[in-house]
Formats: sequence, structure tokens, C-alpha cells
Amino acid sequence: MTVKGRPPQVKHFAHKCLRVWAVPKNRQNRHFAWPRRRLQWATESSSVEPGLMDCIFCKIVEGQIPCHKLYEGEHVLAFLDIGPVSRGHCLIIPKKHVARLDEFGEAEGPIGAAVMALAPRLGRAVAAAAGAPGATGVPGWNLLQNNGRESGQAVDHFHFHIIPRQEGDGLGFRWPAGSLGADDAAVLIEAITGELGE
Repeated sequence: MTVKGRPPQVKHFAHKCLRVWAVPKNRQNRHFAWPRRRLQWATESSSVEPGLMDCIFCKIVEGQIPCHKLYEGEHVLAFLDIGPVSRGHCLIIPKKHVARLDEFGEAEGPIGAAVMALAPRLGRAVAAAAGAPGATGVPGWNLLQNNGRESGQAVDHFHFHIIPRQEGDGLGFRWPAGSLGADDAAVLIEAITGELGE
């Protein structure tokens, strides 16, 4: 990928970004294209602390890597995923670097509120685009958020995935439901409420 007006190292970062977000060929949507004219640089603010610039999402926030921007506010940025699992797959990230959901504290309250407020708006926008030429036009969507490698988190910067869904899309979701006994429920309640301080 060549981006005019950007130094060679930024081009290298962009290629690295493509590799990280790549999905298996059998899951790629062949109808998804990268319209170069829509590349935008998220440069409204400079909020990344020194030492965090190895984070791909922080580079996007700083404008060092381009994105297909859908929305930008004081605390939040949304853009199309360049390795979509379905057409219209997009991401919502806080501009401040927070690695996981469980790292949000009181100081990050306004940031978390901004991210959560955008999620239903963007989800509705994706789903409501049914009448627009070339838009996704889907009846449903998933809101996905992972914490830690074990859960599938690939980029250590908190983010929501909005994934448009429709019947027969082949994405699937495993939910091997078990059963909860009364004794185990009591143990779990005591342990979890103890951690909550309730």
C-alpha cells in the first residue's frame, strides 16, 4: 500500500497493520474492497502517551496509519475493519490507550461512556443501511469484545467489533451450554460479590 505524503516507516506500519488484521482466505469477503479515496487520517487530537506507539490502534488515532473512518469524537474513533468477517464489519476504539475492559477506572468514565454511547448508534446505522445502494442491509449484528489472548484479543487496545449478521452467513457461534448446580452457584456468588466488595 502506498500513501502519498507519508514517510517510508509509516508505509511499513500500514503493511504491518494489514498483516495483523488478516483473516483466513476461506473467511474473507471477496466483495469487500479498499476504496483508497476514503482513506482518512484521524488527527483531531494527540492523546497517546510515549511508549505506547507500538500499538497499531494508537498509531491510527495519531494519524500515523490511515483508516476508513466512520466516526470521530473527543474520546472515541470508529472505522471499518480491513479484515472483515462480514461486509460492514467495523471497530470502535477509545482514543486513550486502555488495553482491556477491566482496566477502565473512574478516570476513564467519560471515555467508556462515549464508547458505549456510540455502539448502539453505529449498530443501528449498519443495520438501517438496507435501502442504500451497495450498503450492508442486514437484519442483525453482533457486538463483540475480547479481553486477553485466551478470549481471542489480537490487539492490546480495548475495542468493540460490530459484525453485521444475516441468516446463512456461515459465521456461526459455539455455545456449549452446561448446567449450574445450587452448591456451585453459592460458591460463585460468594467469591464474585467478595471481589466486588458487596
